[in-house]
Amino acid sequence: MRARYGIPLGITAVGAASVAYAAGFEVRSFRLRRVEVPVLPPGMRPLRVLQVSDIHMVGGQNKKRRWLQSLAGLRPDFVINTGDNLSDPEAVPETLDALGPLMELPGAYVFGSNDYYGPKLRNPARYLVEKVRGKHGLNGNPPARGAIHNPWQDLRDSFDAAGWIGLNNARGRLKLDDGTEIALTGLDDPHIKRDRYGMVAGGPSSDADLSLAVVHAPYLRVLDAFAADGYPLILAGHTHGGQLCVPFYGALVTNCDLDTGRVKGLSTHRAGGRTAYMHVSAGCGTNRYTPVRFACPPEATLLTLTPRS
Repeated sequence: MRARYGIPLGITAVGAASVAYAAGFEVRSFRLRRVEVPVLPPGMRPLRVLQVSDIHMVGGQNKKRRWLQSLAGLRPDFVINTGDNLSDPEAVPETLDALGPLMELPGAYVFGSNDYYGPKLRNPARYLVEKVRGKHGLNGNPPARGAIHNPWQDLRDSFDAAGWIGLNNARGRLKLDDGTEIALTGLDDPHIKRDRYGMVAGGPSSDADLSLAVVHAPYLRVLDAFAADGYPLILAGHTHGGQLCVPFYGALVTNCDLDTGRVKGLSTHRAGGRTAYMHVSAGCGTNRYTPVRFACPPEATLLTLTPRS
């Protein structure tokens, strides 16, 4: 009798412990990653860029809110927010409170699908099924029937009022205190086909000290366009780093057509005979209906940009 039921009970116990860890500890185990990227012209001083992404704020997430506020103590040169700030239509005030100290610094932002629409309850296994079938997340039109429209205009207006540059299918510039000029080119979220590369095509600005590309979801069509146009660095989010990963193996899905080997962190992308660095943030939140992370802790990233050798 013990042999018959011992193994299933053991597997159940391990599974329950894993779920408890993923939902009770790791999802709140916020980390700061530090990455160095050699993309600056020779002789230029290093620049420190804080990337925050996929906050997916829900009311009452006080630990996340305090952690985000604390990141301002890093005193980066500027902040890039790569979208999906919301997972609750009532959470705009708490999102702005969390980002308030960072909004006192120079910054720029793009939106993700969850800034526009509230999430829906989905079976997480569908992401793996979609991958096997060759489908990658929604990759379609914005939800229409029954979709909850988030108050993204309030988020946009507050970011703009703080001086952050909106990059949804737009270009913009940040001028730092020492006169350094950063040219930024961004796209609205490709995950729901709001990207319009034709509106920002033309490549990096020749009269800026540095040009960067920014987008929420790292779909290959977008990465190809940015890399072929000669951008040295692309910043993105969306993937949650796989969110539920297998230890010693990694992510199973990316929720877009990016390969799992580049689901988070620094890598490169080559298109049109040119190579760009790409940094994909694993983000610091989750969909409100799947509040778990496993072998993929929530994060923000401090990128130190250094001169090319």
